[in-house]
Amino acid sequence: MAVQKLYAGVKLREMRGRIGLTQKLFADKLGVSLPYLNQMENNNRPVSTAVVLALAQEFGFDVTELQAGDEARLVSDMREALADPLFTGPTPPLSDLRLAASNAPALTHAFLALHRAYRQTHERLASLDEALGREDARLQPSPWEEVRDFFHYCDNYLDAVDRAAEHVADRAGGDIAQAAAATLAAQGVTISHEDSAAIRHYDPTRRHLTLSRRAAPATQTFQTLLQLALLTQDRLLEATLDLARFQTPEARAIAKVGLANYFAGAALMPYARFLDAARTLRHDLERLADRFGASLEQVAHRLSTLQRPGAKGIPFFFVRVDPAGTITKRHSATTLQFARYGGACPLWNVHQAFEAPGRWLRQLAQTPDGARYFCLARDISRSGGAYDAPVRRFAIGLGCEVRHAPDIVYADHLDTGSPAAFEPIGISCRICERRDCHQRAVPPLERRLRVDPDHRGLLPYQVD
Repeated sequence: MAVQKLYAGVKLREMRGRIGLTQKLFADKLGVSLPYLNQMENNNRPVSTAVVLALAQEFGFDVTELQAGDEARLVSDMREALADPLFTGPTPPLSDLRLAASNAPALTHAFLALHRAYRQTHERLASLDEALGREDARLQPSPWEEVRDFFHYCDNYLDAVDRAAEHVADRAGGDIAQAAAATLAAQGVTISHEDSAAIRHYDPTRRHLTLSRRAAPATQTFQTLLQLALLTQDRLLEATLDLARFQTPEARAIAKVGLANYFAGAALMPYARFLDAARTLRHDLERLADRFGASLEQVAHRLSTLQRPGAKGIPFFFVRVDPAGTITKRHSATTLQFARYGGACPLWNVHQAFEAPGRWLRQLAQTPDGARYFCLARDISRSGGAYDAPVRRFAIGLGCEVRHAPDIVYADHLDTGSPAAFEPIGISCRICERRDCHQRAVPPLERRLRVDPDHRGLLPYQVD
């Protein structure tokens, strides 16, 4: 198998800027010529093995940073954007997209932002005929999507918030829930548990926090920690929001709650302890949930955030879907990128989880680019806590590249060495290149169609 060449010019320039060296001094330290370094920084040459070793030995860099970043997700996002019927010309080749993502990430982000703005305007114009002239008809970007993209491009790991939460957990010792309640009490906050449909309610005037008795203990602990973050970590959260530069107050408000949620998860499952336990228990979600007093969803989400430089866990993807197939949470630290809009591939096992409540479903899957993954799915539907309360139905999916399967207990006894064991999956139908998929919902936008009235196969058309 051919070894994939490593082009990481942007990351190499970032590393040099971090230590404040000129190209000449940096080249001398790495043992290469100035022209050679210049070619590597401009992605005209791959980063050599000797340079990778020198970065680790001379500067102590985590060389995995060279492969980290936005390139894979930027390429995926550009491919999906360019599949829009708006672009009628030839689709740029994949090599050009990779070059743009690697050499000009800021320009690529600007292109994606421009396409998002166009798409939002186009969709809203189609439904705003009767609202023309009204003050509330102003077209604005979606705050929800803006926040989602913020976490997406941070690799769902926020170092300052994560370390602050870990510090709180380390000071708490064993019982984080009791420690959080004691800290809130010291702040003058009282806590009560009531039979309420609202999971959490905080009254700032009375400084009183109400938690629902109907919620599971893990949820009550998580909500206590979330409130702790809002009351004691405000400066940190606000500073992080300032750096993000959200366009609207609504996006900033949504992001603040998201940051508080992140803090709560990181305090409940502090980084170093959780990473060590995950490795020791071979990523057994139920045992991890029991050890840290967390829910399965909280554990799965936390596993996907273990991307601290120098102490990374397995790169997981994590997703939550509803019965309609709509993705309600998504993150990927792998090369697999989810569709930004719509649902996930119907061939993915996460959709089958609703048919097998309480069971772990395993799947070996292969995407059209040839990448192979181990996928895990489970239904996590939960009762509203009362006879007449609605049941919230969700399923979660967790997975990683198949090379990590030996470190995951759920992958035991699967034939990961057999190509026939892998099921074909895609990202979304409109950008999937598979021509013979029996579950295809819509034609691929990048391909021409042929319709033969005298022939009907799996689909009513053929894809060129």
